[in-house]
Amino acid sequence: MQIITHNKNGTQIAELVSDAILIQTPEDGAQLIADLYYQGFDLIIIHAYQLAPSFFELKTGLAGEVLQKCSNWRIRFAIIGDFSQLSSKSMHDFILESNKGKLVHFLSSVAEVIKIA
Repeated sequence: MQIITHNKNGTQIAELVSDAILIQTPEDGAQLIADLYYQGFDLIIIHAYQLAPSFFELKTGLAGEVLQKCSNWRIRFAIIGDFSQLSSKSMHDFILESNKGKLVHFLSSVAEVIKIA
């Protein structure tokens, strides 16, 4: 995994670059968030393909557990991808509600994330 660092108005942003799935379990998410927090990052950008497919099935609890860690550590989290193909209405509702807040965003590009940082 490579980290590309962006800085906007004093906000340190970590863009994760990898072809691998980076978060398959709640423990993976907790470790990644903690590591980046201690490196001084305020916001993490991860691509949807770097998350296990179970992340997008709310009944598994993976998304809830990982995003709760973001809340606990007070680190923002942005997931980049095309979410129009998700078939779950509850996941679409979750994405809409998340995007209304300030902690978690589901967006289509890194540029969009940096714009709202």
